Amino acid sequence: MPAYHGDDLVPDIRVLHRVFWSYYPCIRAFRHCKPVVQVDGTHLYEKYKGCLLVAVSQDGNNNIMPIAFVIVEGETSDACYSSNGAWSPPRAFHMFCIRHIESNFLRKFKAPYLQKLIVNIGYSRTIREYQMRYEQLKERGEAYTNWLDRIPREQYALAFDGGYRWGHMTTNLVECINSVLKGVRNLPVTALVKAIFYRLNELFTKKRAEAGAQINAGLVFSEMVREMPSGVEYAVDLRHHRCDCGEFQIDQVRRVYRARFRPLGNPATWPAYHGPRFVGNPFLRRVAKGCPKKTHFYNEMDTRMLRRPRRCKQWGAEGHNRSKFHQSGGPSAGPAEE
Repeated sequence: MPAYHGDDLVPDIRVLHRVFWSYYPCIRAFRHCKPVVQVDGTHLYEKYKGCLLVAVSQDGNNNIMPIAFVIVEGETSDACYSSNGAWSPPRAFHMFCIRHIESNFLRKFKAPYLQKLIVNIGYSRTIREYQMRYEQLKERGEAYTNWLDRIPREQYALAFDGGYRWGHMTTNLVECINSVLKGVRNLPVTALVKAIFYRLNELFTKKRAEAGAQINAGLVFSEMVREMPSGVEYAVDLRHHRCDCGEFQIDQVRRVYRARFRPLGNPATWPAYHGPRFVGNPFLRRVAKGCPKKTHFYNEMDTRMLRRPRRCKQWGAEGHNRSKFHQSGGPSAGPAEE
């Protein structure tokens, strides 16, 4: 963004609005990962407010693979979609996280007793199973199914997704990587990019060694193995150790971590930079002094499934436990004074 001093444009200074980056090994690795991308954000706690968005995928052994990173002002529509008219979206299928659908449902209807049913509808693997649970929801009220019908069922139900979501119903992949990057959220932008670089370098080195050890041990398939449905035929090439089932062989897992991170070297040896100087966005500067509060604000997604009310083990009544019942002067609290 251009920088202004009053009404005058400062030619050699730019305001850092958004920044996107990736690493060459991550770009190469995605070619051999599952064709699934999950995106989520985590807040930054440095001098300036912001949000770190992370795009992740998964390899054949269900290991998390970070692909790209971006720092924006927040999880807004303007930050997630920006185009000059010449860009067209890739051929992809947009799916919804079932936990977010569940959260929106609870916010709309305040019906926690239907929370599990909404999740089970999304996890239905057959059309018959989906219709059975859909009718159960409709019996509770057509307002619930009318709200659910506004969401294309191909985007939230396994029975209609065409296999494009590979069984991933939530954005847990990104939540896991966010917990790993939690320690770098207090760093400035330059230090944050550098810290992520070294952490990914360590990850690639470790996973590359693990995949190589599996191949040297004679393993020809990935760790994640499941029984295929009956009646399905695939061609197996024993000479070249290939199968056209579309599942991952162990060699594909090793290719994920084949590319290496090159050392950054001494900054004094880097080429000189002659571009504009970047400064932080003054509108995103934190006003409060000291470290920001690291508080997690709970919403509908953090509530537990509705269960039966607790009963006192001693008296079998609801609304209290044995210790609180003693404090309130119950039968076991001692003889009453006359």
